[in-house]
Amino acid sequence: MAEETQPQAAAAAPAAEAAPEVVAAEKAPAEVEKKVEEPAVEAETEESAAVADDGGAVEATGSFKEESNLVADLPDPEKKALDEFKELIVAALAAGEFNLPPPPPPPKAKTEEPAKAEEPAKTEEPAKEEAKVEEPKTEEPAKEEAKTEEPKAEEPAKEEPKAEEHKAEVVAETAAAAEPAKEEPKAEEAKPAEPKTGEVAAVVAEEVTKPAETVVETAAAATSEETPAPEAEADAVAPPEPVFIWGVPLVGDDERTDAVLLKFLRAREFKVKEAMAMLRSAVLWRKRFGIDALLDADLAFPELEKVVFYRGADKESHPVCYNVYGEFQDKDLYEKAFGDEEKRDRFLKWRIQLLERGILSQLDFAPCGICSMVQVTDLKNSPPMLGKHRAVTRQAVALLQDNYPEFIAKKVFINVPWWYLAANKMMSPFLTQRTRSKFVFASQAKSPETLFRYIAPEQVPVQFGGLYKEDDPEFTTSDSVTELTIKASSKETIEIPVTENSTIVWELRVLGWEVSYGAEFTPAAEGGYTVIVQKTRKVPANEEPIMKGSFKVTEAGKIALTINNPASKKKKLLYRSKVKSTSESV
Repeated sequence: MAEETQPQAAAAAPAAEAAPEVVAAEKAPAEVEKKVEEPAVEAETEESAAVADDGGAVEATGSFKEESNLVADLPDPEKKALDEFKELIVAALAAGEFNLPPPPPPPKAKTEEPAKAEEPAKTEEPAKEEAKVEEPKTEEPAKEEAKTEEPKAEEPAKEEPKAEEHKAEVVAETAAAAEPAKEEPKAEEAKPAEPKTGEVAAVVAEEVTKPAETVVETAAAATSEETPAPEAEADAVAPPEPVFIWGVPLVGDDERTDAVLLKFLRAREFKVKEAMAMLRSAVLWRKRFGIDALLDADLAFPELEKVVFYRGADKESHPVCYNVYGEFQDKDLYEKAFGDEEKRDRFLKWRIQLLERGILSQLDFAPCGICSMVQVTDLKNSPPMLGKHRAVTRQAVALLQDNYPEFIAKKVFINVPWWYLAANKMMSPFLTQRTRSKFVFASQAKSPETLFRYIAPEQVPVQFGGLYKEDDPEFTTSDSVTELTIKASSKETIEIPVTENSTIVWELRVLGWEVSYGAEFTPAAEGGYTVIVQKTRKVPANEEPIMKGSFKVTEAGKIALTINNPASKKKKLLYRSKVKSTSESV
């Protein structure tokens, strides 16, 4: 099982790395699942075109041109969208939309809440009862106008439903007592000899209605006193705390803010509301995930440094991140990273931590700065099998898609196997042109040459066909490399001038070797003798990737490096050299 799952990590993990690129093509959150598959799809479709002729490199369908982050360079519709976006952010900050909801109250607080809730209900009941007491009064004048006994017959019927309501029992009794008292004035017209009875009824009615009027007036006074309270509270509310993302404030005069906001707008095709939803979700996720604390956590182990790492920059100064999932063929490493749920969770946090650290240390959100990176994903030894890593890979893809928009300037897949193309080809039609233009695919035979189109050979690690080696005593990334193509069945001679009393050092590499190589020194003075520095010999394909040489001279002249390609295919030659004075070489 370990053997099967190891390669899987290599296969699925590339998709996770592509996620940041896919963000640009994302639409609504509901499409996340589709897009999780998209990155891999893009890579494969382009690959199929690239590898169509048995190992050719496939260029992206259309070259991606990174947009400017200078507001002055934006088209008017994009400027307008950016302004609207900023207004929404300010409103959201004021409304506390970037704040996590408060934690649920402890159990004790929950038991007290119902009791508190009942109190206002009880205080409201008298008001309701008093209001109901007044209702019969409003109906009585109408009954007096009718001056018939029919309303009297209806009154008992109206009182029956009131008696069924427990809260209205007192109201019904009071109303019943008040109604006969008010009917006496009718009798007064016919019987003027009973004025005392009407007076008593009026007194009773007044006593009944007075409590209601008093409560209403008291309630009105209380509400009028309370109304200014919200205004006072609003005046006392402190301004919202600033919100930062990747060290950049979302509002204010910081020049880096525009670059960050434009990432979210471009990821949502300048649909302001969708961009706002994405930004809000990203900020809240960062707080829940604990990004700030994660930056200082100790999550990595030495073996993972060979799986994902930053090395050098491309020809446009974008930092380059390499993803080498073939390393998971090591059973121990695979189990260490994906053996159980706790380990998979740790691996996910480590991957997010590595990305966050890279963003903070490698990128610059200034208007003219570099705020995206190049990712190189090596698919060698990563067959498409299911494994323990699959769940964490899907989770990583979703997180990167939703929370890291527009961080990929170019995504280069190298050593692409045939199955990768086949598995993803069907998904290509669902990808946008913008997303497809960021992806490049190359078979094993064309991987180094494809990388060199975007990354200088001196920046490419030796394992991927370049000349970069850590702790190289002779050369650094500042020593440029010259590229040459040796035609089939032809010879290439490189001449390097040398000054007197100096030492010449050089290194060269022929991709795939299977050539003959030799070196000699020829003095500039006439009549001088040619010195053989390296006897011509055949270099097999399994030779050391880089051939180094040095020669100390006492007179001016030149070093000639000769490479003979007897094969029927052209070869890529890389070389560089430097001349050091005798004092430097000692």
